[in-house]
Amino acid sequence: MKRRHLLLAGLLPTAGPAVADSIRRGQVLQFPRDHGAHPEARTEWWYVTGWLGPFEAPTHGFQVTFFRSRTGLAADSTSRFAPRQLLFAHAALTDLRAHSHRHADRIERWSGDPQAVLARASLTDGDVHIGRWRLHHDGSAWHASIDDSKLPLQLTMRRTQPLLLQGDQGFSRKGPEERQASHYLSEPQLATTSPLGTGRAWLDHEWSDEVLHPQATGWDWIGFNLLDGSALTAFRLRRADGSRLWAGGSWRAPGGVVQAFAPDQVQMTPGRTWTSGSSGAVYPLEWAVATPAGRFNVRPLLDAQELDGRSSTGTVYWEGLSELLDTQGRRIGLGYLELTGYASRLRL
Repeated sequence: MKRRHLLLAGLLPTAGPAVADSIRRGQVLQFPRDHGAHPEARTEWWYVTGWLGPFEAPTHGFQVTFFRSRTGLAADSTSRFAPRQLLFAHAALTDLRAHSHRHADRIERWSGDPQAVLARASLTDGDVHIGRWRLHHDGSAWHASIDDSKLPLQLTMRRTQPLLLQGDQGFSRKGPEERQASHYLSEPQLATTSPLGTGRAWLDHEWSDEVLHPQATGWDWIGFNLLDGSALTAFRLRRADGSRLWAGGSWRAPGGVVQAFAPDQVQMTPGRTWTSGSSGAVYPLEWAVATPAGRFNVRPLLDAQELDGRSSTGTVYWEGLSELLDTQGRRIGLGYLELTGYASRLRL
């Protein structure tokens, strides 16, 4: 699915009324403007995941995420410190050689002024930062810079394929009701360079006014760059009993058009579980996935890839570098698996 709205669950006061038609089917997305922030929307995120090292033996997995949330507060204030928006950031680095997973997070208020110094998001192109953490688009590449003693990370990610608009030309349903939707674009197969090596990345940018259906307790999501240049996304929203409430995803072959999946075309069946020694959450880390593009198996490259974001977004979730296997057990893709709502129910 898309998924990141729910990470803000339970943390913020109730936002004010959404701007009419800020998210609607048929709206034409325009770039580079729509790489930038959409402060009128209730929630938004820019999400980068990927790997470094050779496809056959990757050395690292990485995640860099910036979230924005409209609080509904201080709408009439002229102060540049007014908390009209909150910005959050998560970063994680998995070292497969050391069998380690490190993560860090940030949170800061933002008045909405695109010239603010401490934290801001551009309204004209992709550029969001909190202090010395930054993700920005310079017209030819995305750059992530996490200047943190706990987790230093520098990435340059260049496009090798056209933008991928999810759902109906970027309008992506996330539930049984039309209003449970977002504008959602992806950049798969980003050629990535870093002091730690070279690899591939996947970037998602999404914004929404409302996503989570009252019956949804969490979601399971995959995004994989395949060795042949294809890109696969699949997700499901879960009820409390574990049954599927909604599902979707997409497939694009190299040089092909996007094939969007209907809810009844995606089956994600959980397998082996892992119990976190920190949160006590039990996560299903291995999956059988059936889509119109084929049948696959998903397996993590390290079990312990849980991220504790309680000091920023207030949630604990699992997100980690994983491999995509064909029905013969051969690795055909690398990417990320995300699991939410297992440590506690998500609310929005």
